Amino acid sequence: MIDLRSDTVTRPTPAMRKAMAEAEVGDDVYREDPTVRRLEEKAAELLGMEAALFVPTGSMGNEVAILVHTRPGEEVILDSQSHVMNYELGAMAAFGGVMPRPVAGERGFPTAEQVEGAIRAPIYYNCRTRLLCLENTHNMQGGGVYPRDRFQEVLRIARERGLAVHLDGARLFNASIASGVPARELARGVDSVMVTLSKGLAAPAGSLLAGKADFIQEAVRMRKRLGGGMRQVGILAAAGIIALDFMVDRLAEDHDHARLLAEGLAGIPGFEIDLAAVQTNIVIFRSARVAPRDLAERLKSEGVLCLCWSSDEIRMVTHLDVSRQEILQATDIARRVSRH
Repeated sequence: MIDLRSDTVTRPTPAMRKAMAEAEVGDDVYREDPTVRRLEEKAAELLGMEAALFVPTGSMGNEVAILVHTRPGEEVILDSQSHVMNYELGAMAAFGGVMPRPVAGERGFPTAEQVEGAIRAPIYYNCRTRLLCLENTHNMQGGGVYPRDRFQEVLRIARERGLAVHLDGARLFNASIASGVPARELARGVDSVMVTLSKGLAAPAGSLLAGKADFIQEAVRMRKRLGGGMRQVGILAAAGIIALDFMVDRLAEDHDHARLLAEGLAGIPGFEIDLAAVQTNIVIFRSARVAPRDLAERLKSEGVLCLCWSSDEIRMVTHLDVSRQEILQATDIARRVSRH
C-alpha cells in the first residue's frame, strides 16, 4: 500500500530504533529520566523557550497549555477550523470548563481585526477572554503557513489586550522549512508552543510543550492530572532526539513530493486543486466526477490509501515512507480510477 492518509503513519528509522534500544532511562514522573531531560532541553533551545515538557500526544500538549493558561468560565479565541476546536473532543470544556470562541480565520489564520472583535467587553456578566490559540501549519487548510505579518499583528493585539497566546505547532517545523524562518522565530512572542515528533519527524510517539520555566512547572502538574505522567519514557525520548537532530531538514523532500503530487493530480480531468495552497506536505483536492468516499475506496482497492476529508474533498499527505516513485505511481492510479 502507498499510504497517504497522514504523516502520522511514519515508522521510526533504524537510527531511532537503535537509540531507543540503548537509551539511558529513569522515572520521568520523578523527573529522573536523563534522556527525556536531554530531549526537553534540546526542544527548548530550538524553540527559543526557557523550558519544555515531553507529553504523550499533541492533543494533550495543547490541552495542558489551555488548562494552565485559563480558569473555568473563561474563553479561548481560536480559528473555527483549528485542530483544538475540531479534533480534541471538547477537552477544554470537558476538563477545564473553558469556552471556545471560534472565528472564521482567513484560510484558517485569524486576522488582528477578527481577534480584537472576538474579545469580550470587560462587563461582569461576560465571560473573560483569557487565551488566544493559533495553529501553524494549519491542518484543515492543507498545511498552510501562517503569514508572518498577520501573525505579528495578531500577537500585538493579544499583548495590548492582555491575552496569553498558545501556538499549536504540531507541524511547526514544516512551516519553518517552507518559509526559511527558524522555528524559534516562528514561535517568538507566544507564551507556549506545542510541536509534534510523531508526524513528519517520524518518531513513534510524543510531542513537546515549551514555554517559560514557571509555565512548564505548572504544566508538569497538569500533565499528571490528565494521566500523562510516564515512567521510563526515555526509550521514546531517544527517538525524539534523533527526530530533532536529523529529521527536520529532510521535511523539504516531503514538500517537494507534495508539489509533485499536486501538479500530477491537477492534470487529471475532473480534479480541482489550488496549487498555490500546497505549501508543505498536505494536498487537498476535489473530485467533480466521483464522490470523495467512492474515490477513496477505488484508490484503496488499487493500493493507495487517502482520507475522505469532507463531503467534497480528498486529503493526501506526503512523508518519509513514501518515495518519489510511489508519488508518481499514486498519481497514475488516481488518473486511472477517476475514469470509471
